[in-house]
Amino acid sequence: MPAAALRDEGTSYHYLPPGRQVVVPPAMVARLRRPLERHGIPYDVGLTWTTDAFYRETVAKVARRRAEGCLTVEMETAALLAVAQFRGVELGQYLYGGDDVSGAVWDSRGWQQHSRREQLFWLAVEAAGLP
Repeated sequence: MPAAALRDEGTSYHYLPPGRQVVVPPAMVARLRRPLERHGIPYDVGLTWTTDAFYRETVAKVARRRAEGCLTVEMETAALLAVAQFRGVELGQYLYGGDDVSGAVWDSRGWQQHSRREQLFWLAVEAAGLP
């Protein structure tokens, strides 16, 4: 679960002043943790790298992002957080570790399984306090 997103995309710069990261409100991180802990689901909280230039994810750049503490790479978190902050809305996000492209061979990790995605949906519903 992101606590912050490293801004390496374009959208967030249209909604927030330039900066290296956009932060998830700590109260939102706490709110998202509760269902995971209640159901005994392991998770990590940390920095995610948001980039919309996935063909520029070179080995050297990935190594730099890992050294900076990035746990994941994705394409939306910084933009979504920036728009939410611009609009005055608190936003948090679960990231599902689908496929893994960090090695020499693609590992699909079975990310296409509907049961995993459905479980994630219900955890989000629970975190939002919906029936």
